[in-house]
Amino acid sequence: MSGWSAHDIPDQGGRTAVVTGANSGLGYVTARELARKGARVVLACRSETRGREAVRRLREEVPTAKAELRRLDLGDLASVREFADALPYDRLDLLVNNAGVMAMPYGTTADGFETQFGVNHLGHFALTGLLLPALLAAADRPAGATRIVTVSSMVHLLGNIDPDDLNSGRTYRRWIAYGRTKTANLLFTHELARRLTAAGAEVVAAAAHPGYAATNLQTAGPRAEGRRVAERLMALGNRVFAQSAEAGALPALYAATAPGVRPDSFTGPSLAMWRGAPAPSRRAPWTLDDRVGERLWAASERLTGVSYEALKG
Repeated sequence: MSGWSAHDIPDQGGRTAVVTGANSGLGYVTARELARKGARVVLACRSETRGREAVRRLREEVPTAKAELRRLDLGDLASVREFADALPYDRLDLLVNNAGVMAMPYGTTADGFETQFGVNHLGHFALTGLLLPALLAAADRPAGATRIVTVSSMVHLLGNIDPDDLNSGRTYRRWIAYGRTKTANLLFTHELARRLTAAGAEVVAAAAHPGYAATNLQTAGPRAEGRRVAERLMALGNRVFAQSAEAGALPALYAATAPGVRPDSFTGPSLAMWRGAPAPSRRAPWTLDDRVGERLWAASERLTGVSYEALKG
């Protein structure tokens, strides 16, 4: 894994991938590099305008790219279902659950969930469940080639989830709420990996995080509230301390494509979880708690109405 870069991505010819939030930042880089290696890539984006621009730019950078846009709003479960129903591929080799919001002011999704929890976790939980039949259909490839990669964050270390207050209804602190959704991403990966293994499915569920990467996530929250000073400070931090989106996307690309990636692994930057080449990353012990993972899974099925029937004996 030492020194692994985008040049080391194996040939992706014949694979079909869905990347959420692929119109900018980490998602765009992930989609571009998969397309560069020959994958057919579906850019799943909330904004059709920004998504079309991303596809145009990607095709300019990679003239041979097989790339297409499909609208997906993870904050609206009806949109998630529409996306899954309209996807024209019976087989899907890779799903990268990348999209998310960070440290936003309190708000709710179209379905009434706290925005960060609804988008970062519930939207991806529902999407993965709805696309699971297509992922299982592609699992006749070499063992471990079909993958579900969920992008978490080192900020998950801020705290465990509260299964009795998943929507932060008692108190809302934006960074704590964000950290809990990133813990939820890891608990989801942990429980999904366990269930896939129990079902004998040749699909690897893994997680990754970008360290501190310069994207528009850092400035979106302050901008939404008109906090200009905070927005400028975040932008300054991106310029001075963060690594590039190209570098930040490498852990997810590694988890998505490198040989031998293990179920429930967590890949991040090698240097103090902050920057550097992909490496096994530290994760909080509460992200490996089977009991809490099962409670989150049951709550997620109830809240989204998506049941993973294909994994039930």
